[in-house]
Amino acid sequence: MKPLRILMWHVHGSYLTALLEGPHTYLLPVLPDRPPDGRGRARTWNWPANAIELTPEELRDSEVNLVVAQRPHELELAERWLGRQPGRDVAALYLEHTSPEGEVTCMRHPVADRDGLLLVHVTHFNALFWDGGSTETRVVEHGIVDPGYRYSGELPRAAVVVNEARRRGRVTGTDLLPHLNGDIRIDLFGMDAAALGGIEDLPQARLHDEIARRRVYLHPIRWTSLGLSLLEAMHLGMPVVALATTEVVEAVPREAGVVSNRVPILRDALRTFIHDPDEARARGRAARKSVLQRYGLARFLADWDRVFAEAVAG
Repeated sequence: MKPLRILMWHVHGSYLTALLEGPHTYLLPVLPDRPPDGRGRARTWNWPANAIELTPEELRDSEVNLVVAQRPHELELAERWLGRQPGRDVAALYLEHTSPEGEVTCMRHPVADRDGLLLVHVTHFNALFWDGGSTETRVVEHGIVDPGYRYSGELPRAAVVVNEARRRGRVTGTDLLPHLNGDIRIDLFGMDAAALGGIEDLPQARLHDEIARRRVYLHPIRWTSLGLSLLEAMHLGMPVVALATTEVVEAVPREAGVVSNRVPILRDALRTFIHDPDEARARGRAARKSVLQRYGLARFLADWDRVFAEAVAG
């Protein structure tokens, strides 16, 4: 397909980093002081030249083939800044990154029952649980820019990557860590991790290097879409111990680690991998093989091109 000019906000840096590997031009709103509605280009990722910063004034006179919204109010912003209504005057889709919150019977999506709009989920679990009404729905599973096999497992510890672990304790499962560690050290990485004695503010490349030094990756999250950090750890060649929640049971095959909702089983699995480096390495290699097949960048970009073409065609 012909490369498109796509208006999209810098909301999830890791996700957009993968999407930018495609052939399209992404127009990223930028505002003074770079608030959430105008972050522009990333400052912690090395993004290519097809990510272009434009002010709202510059957007009004720019060619835009497609609007990709990721938060409900972005549809109104796009209409105000472009002078065109998304879904009517310009093609549009809504990319939903998260799982719904609240009672199952009340999980109506903000763009439910919208004509002229595609709703795109990042996991089949999310598509199942969100109620999109009559809005056309598609699923494009995650894709990752391969950081390469980096696993050494030299440190007999487990690594966990969670952002805002203290505020989101039960959601992210950080309340489970004292019940899982036993005699095993668990190193917590992520935004605000220092508040819980962890490590934060590492650039992505260094973060990958550091977690790959740990012998096993622990994914204790109860309720989330599908953590990119889990897929990144599998790319690095790490064995996985994870809760059997949301999309994890689809993403982590048996040979890649241990997936369970039983804390004693998870605790025993951590201990096994910590004390058996050969087993840990074998499971990590299986994890990498699996994740490259299912969450590789080529498949991800090809899926998105199909969805983009459908959205533009109307």
